[in-house]
Amino acid sequence: MDADDTLWHNMRHFDAAERAFLTLMEPFVEAGVARERLEAVGTANLKLYGYGAKSFTLSMIETAGLLCGQALSPSMLASMLEAGRALCAHPVELFDGVQETLAGLSERVRLVLVTKGDLLHQESKLAASGLGELFESVEIVSDKTAQTFARLFERHGVDPSRAGMVGDSLRSDIAPALAAGGWAAHVPHAITWIHERAQEPSGHQRYARLERFQDVPAWLDQIA
Repeated sequence: MDADDTLWHNMRHFDAAERAFLTLMEPFVEAGVARERLEAVGTANLKLYGYGAKSFTLSMIETAGLLCGQALSPSMLASMLEAGRALCAHPVELFDGVQETLAGLSERVRLVLVTKGDLLHQESKLAASGLGELFESVEIVSDKTAQTFARLFERHGVDPSRAGMVGDSLRSDIAPALAAGGWAAHVPHAITWIHERAQEPSGHQRYARLERFQDVPAWLDQIA
């Protein structure tokens, strides 16, 4: 199972932080220009800082420096740091039906949470979610690739053909799990981060698109 935007809300908080950043940049550049520069800086920084709220905050500050130059003020820096703190401290809000669905699944299969991002932040969100006891194991990784899933399948002693990934990201959850030989169920989220966009698999027999998380048990019934 993926965590962010699969089990609980996440992107809407990043979206709010981005809107606040764009508002801060309005006196200097158009919103579209600021967004494009933030996305470019964020992409370049992923290999340095990884994924998560802290990485995003550093990218906002760096982008502001590029766009504002000497006009970047202490109050603007304070505003971006506050937005970053809000990202790290927002409440964990589960999607409808997640708790009940996971509880039922935990009685049928071995559940492993596979999430990427800052270790401390992801651990704190899982603790706040109240879902931790439903998972046999929790894997917090720097990125999700086919190699990542292959290692996880081996570590947990499961044949890929008997393992499945459920998540909202085609790039990070679906494509690499399929490439590693597993099954994958895509539960789309309303907001897709630019770094998570990918083409939907076409005609792959181990892939399914679900309308909601509560459809996971029925999907398992079909592939078991």
